[in-house]
Amino acid sequence: MLQDEQIIDLYFDRDERALTETSDKYGNYCRTIARNILNDEETVKECFNDTLFQSWNAMPPHRPGCLRVFVGKITRNLSLKRVRSAQTLKRGGGEAVIALDELEECVPDLAAFSADQVEENMVIREVLKDLLTELPVQNRRVFVRRYWYCSAIDEIATAMDLSEANVRTILSRVRSKLKKALEEAGVTV
Repeated sequence: MLQDEQIIDLYFDRDERALTETSDKYGNYCRTIARNILNDEETVKECFNDTLFQSWNAMPPHRPGCLRVFVGKITRNLSLKRVRSAQTLKRGGGEAVIALDELEECVPDLAAFSADQVEENMVIREVLKDLLTELPVQNRRVFVRRYWYCSAIDEIATAMDLSEANVRTILSRVRSKLKKALEEAGVTV
């Protein structure tokens, strides 16, 4: 299996093997992200194909520092866009809708921001980054699993050897801290 830099070089050389190598190395990772959000296997496949397409179009000129994070972020963003569409929401939306609803109590809808609200968006990103840095490792992992990967609470509990009640408590406390930090930074919640 090729190293990330070698795969990225294939993208820059416009060598289609880059897509195969990306799929072999990060396909399961990306499909897991999409599956946690979309909960529909056919849509998961489409989303991963779209991830490969967007990766192909983004490189060059963009050279990602970490290919895994790069394709994971594309997959997550594409999956969330699909969840937000009217058709997906009518069919239930899965764990992502529940996770996003939980965050609504402390984070404004970033997708609704207009161009002149970019500065507030940057403040939110900085507050979130600072908060995650300050959290104990276990709490940070629980938060990221829930709100980045959209994992179900029972999955997080099993993976981290915690009770579901403990996971819910951790998430509630971190959301409260996030809301307070955002309010202190002047973000209207």
